[in-house]
Amino acid sequence: MMCLPTSPPALRTCLGLGLFVLLCLGMGQAREKKVLKSKVGEKVSLPCCYEIPSSESLHKYRVYWQKNVTDVVLAYSEGNMISQHERYQNRTEMDPWNLTLWISPVEILDNGSYQCVVQRNSALVCSESVILLVTADFSRPNITAEVSADSCELTEMVITCSSHGGFPKPRISGALNNVSVEWNASWVSESSFSPYNVTGKMVLNVTKDVTVTCSVGYSGFATSATLFLEKTNNCVVPPVPPPYNVITASIIIVITFILAVTLAARYLPRHVCSHCCKRQDSVEEGVKEETKAPMSSKVTAETSSV
Repeated sequence: MMCLPTSPPALRTCLGLGLFVLLCLGMGQAREKKVLKSKVGEKVSLPCCYEIPSSESLHKYRVYWQKNVTDVVLAYSEGNMISQHERYQNRTEMDPWNLTLWISPVEILDNGSYQCVVQRNSALVCSESVILLVTADFSRPNITAEVSADSCELTEMVITCSSHGGFPKPRISGALNNVSVEWNASWVSESSFSPYNVTGKMVLNVTKDVTVTCSVGYSGFATSATLFLEKTNNCVVPPVPPPYNVITASIIIVITFILAVTLAARYLPRHVCSHCCKRQDSVEEGVKEETKAPMSSKVTAETSSV
């Protein structure tokens, strides 16, 4: 659709619409920055915004690759390299046709925003930025458990999860039997562009067997480990001692029983012996009477014969 202004107000309206469209397009291009990811030690390619036609050569162009607008990674003029940052020496090269920048091996300090600027006859051909996100793998988490208190009901443990040597700053998370838990995390790093060491701790009251999971996430990557904790102290609860009143009553009963047995042992044999003596005397008297009776009979018989 073409706008054909016939009056100054219409001209201003068309110009305003045109500027608005250009502004929106510019904002869209600014937002659509390319983002690349690479790991430490890998080789990465950063694309430029221009490709030299086959009918021409690099000799007619000036190309600048710069990082964070201040550091010139490398620069070419009339087909020759005129500048290179010392930190990128022996690690970078540029394709002479599509002007792609290759970096190998990638380091943590390579993380950041890069810009490719192309000029021809001192005129700007294009300028485009690309963001490089560098990651370094963290070690597999190491989970340890230290008993801080123990009883028959539960075991109190201090659980520690640690991982090291990664980048960027990670996030540590965990789970107990697949239920999410929070770690008390701390990070150690020499600078914002140095490897991180992360440690997470939590206090856990173990009343039954439980599985602890620790995960370390960083820039879309993650590494995790698990630890099985077993409740081994299944001791028997000692019986509760009886109350003081019960103990006192039991002692009194025992003492009374002992006294009763003692008295019975002392007086019962005398009573039995006295009974036995009386019985024996009666038996002896009976024998004596029987002995006297025949003798009297004999005397009577003798008297009769006389």
